[in-house]
Amino acid sequence: MKKTLLYLLILNVLGMASAQQMTVQAPSSVYVGDNFTVRFVVDEQAKDFKGPSFKGFSLRSGPNTSSSTSMSFINGQMSRSVSTTFSYTLLADVEGTFTIDPASCTANGKKVSSSAFSIKVEKGSGRRHQQQQQAYDPWGRQGQSQQQQQQTTQIDEKSLFARASVSKVNPYQGEQVIITYKIYTQVPISQFAIDKLPGNRGFWAEDLSEGRSVKQYEETVNGRQYQVAEIRRGALFPQQSGKLTIEPLNLNVLAMVQQQRRRTGTIFDLFDDPFFSARQAVERPLSTSPVTVNVKPLPDAPDGFTGGVGRFDISGGLNLNQVKANEAVSYRVTINGTGNLMLINAPSPEFPNVFEVYDPQIDDHIKKNDNGISGSRTYEWVLIPRSQGHYSIPEMKFVYFDPAAGHYVTKTIPTQTIQVEKGDVRNIAHASGKDDVQLLNSDINYIHPTGHLHPVGHNEHAGWPFWLTAALIVLLTAGALVFSHRRQLAEQDVAGMRRKRALRLAKKRLKRADSHLKSNDPNRFYEEIYRAIWGCLSDKYNIEPARLNRETVTQCLTEKKVPTDRQERIMQVLQDVDIARFAPGDAHTQMQAIYNEALNMIVALE
Repeated sequence: MKKTLLYLLILNVLGMASAQQMTVQAPSSVYVGDNFTVRFVVDEQAKDFKGPSFKGFSLRSGPNTSSSTSMSFINGQMSRSVSTTFSYTLLADVEGTFTIDPASCTANGKKVSSSAFSIKVEKGSGRRHQQQQQAYDPWGRQGQSQQQQQQTTQIDEKSLFARASVSKVNPYQGEQVIITYKIYTQVPISQFAIDKLPGNRGFWAEDLSEGRSVKQYEETVNGRQYQVAEIRRGALFPQQSGKLTIEPLNLNVLAMVQQQRRRTGTIFDLFDDPFFSARQAVERPLSTSPVTVNVKPLPDAPDGFTGGVGRFDISGGLNLNQVKANEAVSYRVTINGTGNLMLINAPSPEFPNVFEVYDPQIDDHIKKNDNGISGSRTYEWVLIPRSQGHYSIPEMKFVYFDPAAGHYVTKTIPTQTIQVEKGDVRNIAHASGKDDVQLLNSDINYIHPTGHLHPVGHNEHAGWPFWLTAALIVLLTAGALVFSHRRQLAEQDVAGMRRKRALRLAKKRLKRADSHLKSNDPNRFYEEIYRAIWGCLSDKYNIEPARLNRETVTQCLTEKKVPTDRQERIMQVLQDVDIARFAPGDAHTQMQAIYNEALNMIVALE
């Protein structure tokens, strides 16, 4: 039984391997001027075929795809086989030996390839041409050459050409220009392929043709009716003023034209009618002419211009009007309309100094259609107010240039107000600022008595206990003076005091965060984690709360020559904490991961 199963398994593997092979059917040698066929056969349903380049031969048609299915019944059991064939019709141009690269496709979910092969092209002989004439000229006209019997088909330049056109030849700098590439033909076309896309130096280019089919319609040019195929459409945004040239687009077209024989004056000339004549595939290279546009410079820009050229509208503001200190709010600005949305720089709202401001997140909803680029782009800032109070964000202006009107347009978001309430005292980061330093030298400390008072003139027996006590008093007084002096110096060194207590306070907050983790209280947990991390960084590097942000922390870490990998780790932890507070998912798992990251970061700082 084991041997049988192993045998069946080997046969199955071999069957799968054979089914996933691609075989080649091609002549080993041909003569100059011969038309021949090369076939790639796969014994499965295949797709995503990529053929070779066939260097040394002219392509007449292909790849042409066909598939066949066969069914058979043997001993009451039905078997079914499928094969896919990809074929090319080629013309041998010059003599020599040419190597054809492998082809590939996808069959049964796996990629299969053929083997490389060679075709030898030999120079034709007179005897062979005579045999061809005898084979293909049953009317006994061996004395005439094939060239005399069949005229070479030529395609008039006015019957087939390509053209590029733009929606505007005198745009403003940054204005959207639609460019369209078309094939004009009066002969049938079986296929086309773009050889070289145009270089668009001086433009920002966006493809508008992706995912859409080729448009076909009729158009009259210079009194002649053409079938038009719109093969490509794009949006161009000139990035500089002056004359800019759009380079040509190069492509190859395979046209199907009627074959005509020379008339002989016999009844067989009836078969020269197009109804009876066969079609011949003729390859024709095409190229569009260069297109020049004159780009006008923009007028002098007013304040608030961020590069927008088109027609836009703006909306947004704060998501909350009331919040507690050290809780996050967001400020959004949404720009929607038609134009160079992807080239607009982020606006610059003016936020109060007591707000911790994070870099904006950008959310694009940009659409591409035949009319160009349109949609919306949203900028969202995360803000964390550090102190309680009533604050306002001034009116934000967005300035863009309207090329249709020829002047700048200003849109505004009204002034936003927010009431910041006092946060939980236990969650306020303990950090000193400029106010603490100013108050330190003006504070009055209490004076504490250090000994007993005696009446003036009182004399006590001065025995050894007295001198011992006096010596101890002197030593303690000297020690107290030294300690007091050092303490005073330490109190004046606010940054040093903050560094000393930074890790101690951070560990206390982590301990409280651990208790909230065990009681599954996310709000208090994240507040303690937040205070532990930011409070530790503020104290250790003497950063004022009003200036406590990612940029300042990064600058301080660099000045302190903290290794780059540790800096990246600290910034990553800060980002993870901010995201985890609002991220969906398993809250307890996220809290445990954040706690471990914060603990490792603070230990690393120690």
